[in-house]
Amino acid sequence: MASIVQPSPIFPALNLRRSSLTRPPSSVRFPLKCNAADPYKFDGGNSAGFHLLTGDTVPASFSRSRLEDSIYQNTTRLRIFSGTANPILAQEISCYLGLELGKIKIKRFADGEIYVQLQESVRGCDVFLVQPTCPPANENLMELLVMIDACRRASAKTITAVIPYFGYARADRKTQGRESIAAKLVANLITQSGADRVLACDLHSGQSMGYFDIPVDHVYGQPVILDYLASKAISSEDLVVVSPDVGGVARARAFAKKLSDAPLAIVDKRRHGHNVAEVMNLIGDVKGKVAIMVDDMIDTAGTISKGAALLHQEGAREVYACTTHAVFSPPAISRLSSGLFQEVIITNTIPLSEQNYFPQLTVLSVANLLGETIWRVHDDCSGAIEPFSTLGID
Repeated sequence: MASIVQPSPIFPALNLRRSSLTRPPSSVRFPLKCNAADPYKFDGGNSAGFHLLTGDTVPASFSRSRLEDSIYQNTTRLRIFSGTANPILAQEISCYLGLELGKIKIKRFADGEIYVQLQESVRGCDVFLVQPTCPPANENLMELLVMIDACRRASAKTITAVIPYFGYARADRKTQGRESIAAKLVANLITQSGADRVLACDLHSGQSMGYFDIPVDHVYGQPVILDYLASKAISSEDLVVVSPDVGGVARARAFAKKLSDAPLAIVDKRRHGHNVAEVMNLIGDVKGKVAIMVDDMIDTAGTISKGAALLHQEGAREVYACTTHAVFSPPAISRLSSGLFQEVIITNTIPLSEQNYFPQLTVLSVANLLGETIWRVHDDCSGAIEPFSTLGID
């Protein structure tokens, strides 16, 4: 069994502990505390599970009726439901908020049609549906749309689609003639199905927010990765942040700024087709340094593995891969576990199947980040604090 690595408190805002402002006592609202933000280390397919810790005991001065009134007053208007795409992440989010997941029935008919029925009332409630549109993208997207429709017809007050990974985000512009812009199409589908707002994590490009005609809360998973890297105590003089392509320079620059303003290098890449990349050369100096490659997602790992090979060729001492979304389409696992990377650091926005675990993999949870954002949306608080909107990427 692999060990759980404890994150560093260097970025205390990432702990996202509940403040006392406009909120009831933590012993009342949050009967459970979850350490879901701790990273999971995978070793040969064995994973370290997360643990639930009992919270503070209820003060004796609270009678049962008073306690129930306090709980119901502050939680019954907030409901979280999970689709079938990533139920573990949804459970961690609800654990952070001290709530139970809403009861929902989702099934497939013999012909593949999706059936959704809410098993509890949501009338007048703020409903949050946790459903990344990860592979199989079409199945999970359609399931999300049907869930939104079910909540709308059940008279929910507001419906927020919590999409940790937004599929079709790469089709956000026309690079050739007669192409579709599928990201805009999917945004229209979600809007027209009845969603009132969207909560997404690390969109492929910032302009995707403009495709929605409803509010979009865009949070970044990178602070969670930054906190973990800070715990490794790598000397800032040895660090260099590397963008695997020119399009990711802004993301890598913001990342480097948070790592003691580390130097930046860029891999110049020429792409000859979808999921086919050819590395040409490197801009910047990586000789004798620890290279941190930063990207928003890893699909087939062609770009990042060829970039890592180039970094080793140019004299990099160690190479780390950091990404929010682990799509991991074949042959990504064989490329990532080939010895090019000291460590591959991802988040759990997309669930991993057991066969995709390998010794160099570290998975960090974004549950606390999403849970805090959900609470702020529900409580009409601003999300403009460090982990949410000041990375300087957009």
